[in-house]
This record gives sequence, C-alpha cells and structure tokens, in this order.
Amino acid sequence: QLQASGGGLVQAGGSLRLSCAASGSSLSTYTMGWFRQAPGQEREFVANINWRAGSTDYADSVKGRFIISTDGAKKMIYLQMNKLKPEDTGVYYCAARFGGRSQYSDNYPLWGQGTQVTVSS
Repeated sequence: QLQASGGGLVQAGGSLRLSCAASGSSLSTYTMGWFRQAPGQEREFVANINWRAGSTDYADSVKGRFIISTDGAKKMIYLQMNKLKPEDTGVYYCAARFGGRSQYSDNYPLWGQGTQVTVSS
C-alpha cells in the first residue's frame, strides 16, 4: 500500500515536500513514481526512482526544480518541489511498479490516494 501526504497551498516560487509511505516487503525490487493530474487534464509523469539502483528520471517540466528520493529504513519516498509554478498545481500521486523505470502511468499497478498541491500566482 502507498499513502501520500504533504500537499498544500503555496505561493509561486515556494517549496513543498511530498511524502509517500510504502508498506510491504521486497521494496528494493520496485520503481517508485510520482504523477500528477490537473483539473480536466490527463495524469502525467513527474519523476521516478529505482529503489535498488537509485537511478532517477524527471519530466522536462520539473527538471532542476524537483528531486525524488527514498529512505529505505523508513520505507518512504519523497518529492522535494522547489521554485513551484502555478502550472505545478494538481493532485499528486505516488505509484509503484515491479522492475525498471517507466514514465507511463499504465505501467504502475499500485497507487496511493493522492495529495493536492495548489500553487498561487
């Protein structure tokens, strides 16, 4: 199971850190991802990280501003979001898949409930 938290309202240029608590075993074999969905839009890829390798991938729109990381001991996944823009507004979801990294949401069978991020201009 996945449980996301940390969303909120922030002004443009500000920062937020999202957290995702994971439960279960063999997490090192998983890739963890963050996706977001704005009102009226499709869910889009934000970032992912392979738990074992630590390799990461980011959407072009967030490169240089967002950082994805994990804490194995706490079974937590984080998304540090800096220099936030109004277009970052949306519901952010953490997701998990067995195996390597992917930017496609259909490749992730496990999803958390989502946390709302609102960036005001």
